[in-house]
Amino acid sequence: MPPSHLFADRPAQPPEPGAVDALISQTRRLRGEVDAVRRDAVANEDDPQQRWQRALCDLAVHQLDDLGAHLGQLRVGVPEGVAPGTGADAEPEVDIVPDLAAEPDPGTAYGEAAPARTGSLLSRVGSAEWNLLTDEVSWSEELFQIFGRPAESGPMSLDELPSMVFAEDQSVLQGLVTDCLIDGKPIDGEFRIVRTDGRVRTVHMTGEPVLDSDGCTASMWAVLRDVSELRRSQRAVRESRDSLERSRQIERTERRVAVELQEAVLPPWRGSLRFAHDGPAPLDVAAHYLPAASTGLIGGDWYDALALPGGDALLTVGDLTGHGVAATSSMAMLLGALRGMAVAGIRPGDLMGHLNQLLETSVQPALGSAMCCRYDPVAQTLTWAQAGHPAPLLFRDGTGHALRRPEGVLLGATTGGRYGETETQLFPGDLLVLHTDGLTRGSGAQDDTGTRRLLALGPRLTEARDALECVRAVVEEFGEEPREDDACVMVVQVGR
Repeated sequence: MPPSHLFADRPAQPPEPGAVDALISQTRRLRGEVDAVRRDAVANEDDPQQRWQRALCDLAVHQLDDLGAHLGQLRVGVPEGVAPGTGADAEPEVDIVPDLAAEPDPGTAYGEAAPARTGSLLSRVGSAEWNLLTDEVSWSEELFQIFGRPAESGPMSLDELPSMVFAEDQSVLQGLVTDCLIDGKPIDGEFRIVRTDGRVRTVHMTGEPVLDSDGCTASMWAVLRDVSELRRSQRAVRESRDSLERSRQIERTERRVAVELQEAVLPPWRGSLRFAHDGPAPLDVAAHYLPAASTGLIGGDWYDALALPGGDALLTVGDLTGHGVAATSSMAMLLGALRGMAVAGIRPGDLMGHLNQLLETSVQPALGSAMCCRYDPVAQTLTWAQAGHPAPLLFRDGTGHALRRPEGVLLGATTGGRYGETETQLFPGDLLVLHTDGLTRGSGAQDDTGTRRLLALGPRLTEARDALECVRAVVEEFGEEPREDDACVMVVQVGR
């Protein structure tokens, strides 16, 4: 099989994804054919023509192995945003650009040196032979180009060659040459060189000893291939995968911390909220957090129900912008301040004003919406304030409606924001649904489809046995949707 068959024209554009497997199969088939030709060349090693044909076959095998590796990378995929050769140890750019589509000159015999052509595959492959009996050295023209050595300076002997090799790689070259000359082993290894113009290149060397009639080594021949671009590409892929794995590890760690922090601040709510006095019936409370479908990070949504020392109850939900540890830690700070001010007896409207000031001066500026309700179990009244937040939904006798919202801007949006209050009378059996806007958010500001769907659950919620069953009904209705933001919902049932 002539070498030209190995370098047949390939399409200029990348193959379609469905064709990658076919290309891999074709590459494997070609490698098998090259191995067959190589075995024929081995049968007559005394013929110099056959020896060089074998060297070209070895080269073709390496090229096909490299091509198979690249096709495998193409099938797996490489993360975007990473350019080959941008790593810290990237080698300097060179003028010779690999072009696998270039074909060798059909008129060039296997044993002859092909003319050097910038951009061709063969311009990156050179040959050499060192005669140990006569000390003669012959280099092909391409090998002078690879080493950046002027032809008039002549080829380098085996003793001179290490002077251009990286100090760390000189032992590699010495081991290859020693094993070949002393033990008759084939040469197959890589080392880096510093060209005469200062550029660093990676060279792959293959070859074998040539024995005389007494079985002693008479000379050593080798094919040297410039594999700098290939190794740079492989390094870029490796660095990309390492960087991607580090990013994933950081993301997993951040998510774990955020989840642990959120679970510590927002324990799952289900059960009765009892009051200090024995008279009023307890509230039945249940809540649930729904993460966003488009991101794996936890957001800054919260819910809370707290029996206050004076006999009232605090009911609150809210949402801070952002995701991850920063949003969760800000949420924990804000919720802690809210609890403290509620225990101190601060009314909902004033409490919203203090939270606005706290968020405005935080080291991690953010915007947030919130709703704070204070329930008096004796009078069965709900006094509440909001900061850019959806109003509570009140369900009574199977129907529901949104309560009228008092004035109030987003937390952190403006200095000195004012927050009004409103009072609603509740009755035994009433249901309150408090939620963040991630649950019902529509495609636009005026889209109330989500709220109408939630209100349509009225008959089902009224027939539910407890608040937990109500929450399950809401999660069944909204839980599987691809929400862009996380959400939470809390259901409060007034005791009968």
